[in-house]
Amino acid sequence: MRRKTTGSWLLAGVALLAAGCGTDTAGQAPEGWATLRTPAVTVAHPPAFVPQSDAQRSKHNAAAATLTADGKAVGMITVQLDYTEADSAEEAAIAAEAGIALGSKLQGQREIRVEGPRGEEEARRVDFEFTQQGTRIKGVIVAGLDARDRAYAVRIDAAGGRLADGDLKKIIASITVMKR
Repeated sequence: MRRKTTGSWLLAGVALLAAGCGTDTAGQAPEGWATLRTPAVTVAHPPAFVPQSDAQRSKHNAAAATLTADGKAVGMITVQLDYTEADSAEEAAIAAEAGIALGSKLQGQREIRVEGPRGEEEARRVDFEFTQQGTRIKGVIVAGLDARDRAYAVRIDAAGGRLADGDLKKIIASITVMKR
């Protein structure tokens, strides 16, 4: 029997512009960016995103960073680990989709590749949109299996226009599954 998703994909009024992935710098943080590190996966983020401390982030997130404007959260990157039992990247993505707000418009799931200990690793990308408190939010989840075949999900959310298309591509391209 599979465990249900325990992830609390709560957004503080956040989401991200959906875009393609893949660059020549796959798995690397662009110059001037910082990196969210977990035992299973890392992901780079633009300098405007501020990492959350253990006390600030949800207990379901292994790492998180927030983008704020005028004192309000307008973007977020989160990493969840081992949130469901999954035998494939597709199953990990399906479980991650369960955390998307009701009424969201899913734009489908597609296979992508992320850097990993054995070269390129299979992952799934899920694009979606929803409205929260009158603000249109765009989001992307990249989900797959880590080096121990446990589910991971990197979720990137931003209010419309708050995250440049090029930055989204760089964030996705930086996702790296770590050797454990």
